[in-house]
Amino acid sequence: MKVWVDVSSGASGDMLLGALVGAGVPLSVITSAVDAVAPEPVRLAAEAVTRGALAATRCHVEIADSAHHRTWTDVRALLAGAALDASVRDLALQVFERLAVAEGAVHGIPPEEVHFHEVGALDAIADVVGVCAGFAHLGATEVVVSPVAVGSGSVRAAHGVLPVPPPAVARLLTGIPSFAGAPGHPAMELCTPTGAALLATLATGYGPQPPMTTRTIGVGAGSRDPEGWSNTIRLLIGDPAALTGAESHHGGKVQARIQAETGTLPPVRESATTELVIEANIDDLDPRLLPRAIDALLAAGARDAWLTPILMKKGRPAHTLHALVPHSDAEAVRRVFFRETSTIGVREHEVTKHALPRETLTVTVGGHPIAVKAARLDDEIVNLQPEWDDVARVATALDRPAIDVLAEAKAAALASPLVEPDS
Repeated sequence: MKVWVDVSSGASGDMLLGALVGAGVPLSVITSAVDAVAPEPVRLAAEAVTRGALAATRCHVEIADSAHHRTWTDVRALLAGAALDASVRDLALQVFERLAVAEGAVHGIPPEEVHFHEVGALDAIADVVGVCAGFAHLGATEVVVSPVAVGSGSVRAAHGVLPVPPPAVARLLTGIPSFAGAPGHPAMELCTPTGAALLATLATGYGPQPPMTTRTIGVGAGSRDPEGWSNTIRLLIGDPAALTGAESHHGGKVQARIQAETGTLPPVRESATTELVIEANIDDLDPRLLPRAIDALLAAGARDAWLTPILMKKGRPAHTLHALVPHSDAEAVRRVFFRETSTIGVREHEVTKHALPRETLTVTVGGHPIAVKAARLDDEIVNLQPEWDDVARVATALDRPAIDVLAEAKAAALASPLVEPDS
């Protein structure tokens, strides 16, 4: 099952809930998961509304007043003790950990000490757990997210007035395509921290609608209804088109988590794709700017970006900046070369890329989740690599050497039922 998430008007947890219900996920599926976690009564209700000129589903999260400001430790304990499917629990843990890490970095405190305030309230717990349960119910193997509208202006939060996007949202969307908003969007917050964390966790890729055969559409409504603008999220749900190419190499993070319970995955094979290498020789740019250029290339759609040291005429040291790019993202990547570097020209050539499909497993080290990329040739796992950012984050949280956390994560992945030869 393929899902395209259109967040060109913004994103929040309740908007995603409404879109899931509108796409046919039974409200009872979401309610059961929320009830398993929430320590106080929570009631979910759906209603048909309009936003702008669009019919949509609004999902209300109704709670009693609560003075509890739960920490990441509190929320993690709630999730760990809940009677949830492992796939739903795993996704929800990752969402809340992203939130804790982002808020901790913004405020200069360890993630474990973060008091979530707004995002730790019962309604946010309901949003996160409900959305994770909804996507697990869909059985999504690929979740592609459009560039995220974040809004502009300012917003009042527990810590006072903040610029839009708020610091936590900006950090959560680092490396993810985003923009202030299209003409006609009001100057206000369009993407909440909860919405940003959910998108970053669920997405297996980013960009416009991929080739797919759409079966169901869900439109979720936000609480506000500004004049002349549709405050909605759209979910397009359907089957992958019969393609080889860029679409086929995105592993399904959601699929791997859901199928981890059964220990089964369909056979996957090597695929060949035709892509572009775009490059430029650069000898007159402060080298401190080159890592930023690489990050911008990846955010614009490059599959990979790298530097090669070279020696140019008259013995001048320089670098060649390269980007491996699908044809559909070539124009956006060219613009990054011209905007982020000093080059005034690029060259490009077509290459054939042979790549193994990738899956993402999730293991835990010291109670912290770490994503592990797995490459499979036919039915054999031939490569396992823990995500370095996750390893570094967990090493900091546990005050352990990163080399030890890396080794433990890889050992846990090797012991997974998805990896064992007799699974």
